Amino acid sequence: MKIHSDVLIIGGGAIGLATALELALRGVSVTVLSRNFPEAALHAAAGMLAPQAEGLLPGPMLALCLRSRSLYPEWVSKLESLTGIDPEYWPCGIIAPLYGEAKRFRSAEDEYWCDRPSLTALQPDLGREITGGWWFPEDGQINNQSMAKALRVAVEQLGVTIHDDVTVNHIAHQGDQITEVQTADETYQADCYLLATGAWTGELLTVPVVPRKGQMLSLQAKTGEQQLRHVLFGNGTYLVPRRNGRVVIGATSEDVGFTPHNTSAGIQQLLTESHRLYPPLQDWIFERSWWGFRPATPDELPILGTSPYKNLVLATGHYRNGILLTPITAVLLAELICNQVTDPLLKAFRYDRF
Repeated sequence: MKIHSDVLIIGGGAIGLATALELALRGVSVTVLSRNFPEAALHAAAGMLAPQAEGLLPGPMLALCLRSRSLYPEWVSKLESLTGIDPEYWPCGIIAPLYGEAKRFRSAEDEYWCDRPSLTALQPDLGREITGGWWFPEDGQINNQSMAKALRVAVEQLGVTIHDDVTVNHIAHQGDQITEVQTADETYQADCYLLATGAWTGELLTVPVVPRKGQMLSLQAKTGEQQLRHVLFGNGTYLVPRRNGRVVIGATSEDVGFTPHNTSAGIQQLLTESHRLYPPLQDWIFERSWWGFRPATPDELPILGTSPYKNLVLATGHYRNGILLTPITAVLLAELICNQVTDPLLKAFRYDRF
């Protein structure tokens, strides 16, 4: 049996579902093939929206990230109105502290520089080695777990067909056209195909996307304890506080393929660096740990837009910024698919730049 839709999206993570949402809102029939939804990087993330705290240099990537951050308030409101689920968007601001007397590495952002007393006013109880840092009030976070639930409900309500636990075995083509996608049980056809399989992209197409493992953990504040007010973006770790007193701590960056599980070394690294950033965490309650796989490219920039095949669009390689770039990726690729309009920003993220 051959199943046909206007657009077939291979990959049911943040990028795949968000693009399905944009397409469905434009009246396009969409089928999503999801290999393992709980394994998507969407679930393993901390939900930081940090184009400035990441220290990105001026250029296409920073421009793309800033545009996506600007879309978040309206995009989150749309998700909540469609589903009744609050994705917990919080523009709480991000502090990027500096240890010791090291040279400032963000000279272009001196307007955001704060000395130690100014940082302490923003966030008490910072580590004693912190001498100053940068304060980015427009950066923030979203609860990626709530975002995942809202995306799934939204696309299903709009009539998107999602096939879970489906592994694509082969993408067939004739010349420069994809003709069908084959799984163990079905064959799928579409007018247009979108490949959004994250760290697993290299299994289906010859593009330089590899998994980069990240280990994470969470702690819970005890009742009455001083809570974090802002995200702390340190050297080697970050702390993302939720409004309920939980803090998400991440993340290692390991080139170990798809090797699973948390390791004692990875958890120790995160705890050591987090205590250095914010010492009160030493007395917080350990909740749990987990891991995931980011899709990394050689230049750590995403691959977006056209492909070697005229009817295949690529959306992969988002590495550390998948959650941040979800709204802009969905909007730009929906424009490309529906109207054949290529935003000028997409030129910097072409597959053939390698």
